Amino acid sequence: MTNNAAQPAPPRTTSLRTAPSAPAARLAVVGDRSPDVVSHSRIPLLLDALTGQDRLVLDAYWIPSEDAAADAAAVRGFDAVWVVPGSPYRSEAGVLSAIRTAREERIPFLGTCGGFQHALLEYARHVCGLTRVAHAENEPGAEDFLIEPLACSLVGHEGTVVIAPGSLAQSVMNAERSVERYFCAYGPTRHLDTLRAHGLRFSGHDEDGQVRIAELPGHPFFLATLFQPELAGDGSRPHPIVRAFARAAVDHATRAAARQPA
Repeated sequence: MTNNAAQPAPPRTTSLRTAPSAPAARLAVVGDRSPDVVSHSRIPLLLDALTGQDRLVLDAYWIPSEDAAADAAAVRGFDAVWVVPGSPYRSEAGVLSAIRTAREERIPFLGTCGGFQHALLEYARHVCGLTRVAHAENEPGAEDFLIEPLACSLVGHEGTVVIAPGSLAQSVMNAERSVERYFCAYGPTRHLDTLRAHGLRFSGHDEDGQVRIAELPGHPFFLATLFQPELAGDGSRPHPIVRAFARAAVDHATRAAARQPA
């Protein structure tokens, strides 16, 4: 598995006060790491907090989008895949390949902001057969956009998300609505009925009915949000979505360890 030396895993220090209660999980953080993307600098804080507060240990490896494009198996063998903000990615194909692997091989997946947008794009192309749909940020001259500029940019804004009862999102967040932070100017518009008809569930909307959360029923953990849960608070208390994702990763690692021969 690739651990690119030029873009190392986010630094993480294991708390000396508590010992992990489950095996460490290998986390693929897919995206193009940048000091200008706030969510990227939050990841080390969240990993520390998950270890210290929840005894959930995630060993994170940055997978640049170009590396994911060069190696179709770049995220295979990981216990979880997180496609983080920072689009446009240097390789759209690499990000879509990582999402497809997580979806098809039932690896816990979280996509936030750009990760949400590309999760829908991957599903539309590879499950729904909408091979020509595009992301307007990546292909501004395309004829058929799945993801296009929002009528009102959400860059730097907070907004209310209404969460569907009985959904994974509702069970994770234990709430019917939540105020979340965005840093996004693009969102899904067309073909949403086709995505629904092929099994994708839109489990969170804003107060105007615009899609803000997507999930895949039947998958161990597949959740994508247009908002950025990693930006909640100051990073010392992980958002419920991040915590649930970490638990899913550790569960995956535990099951994998149990399958190993004695």
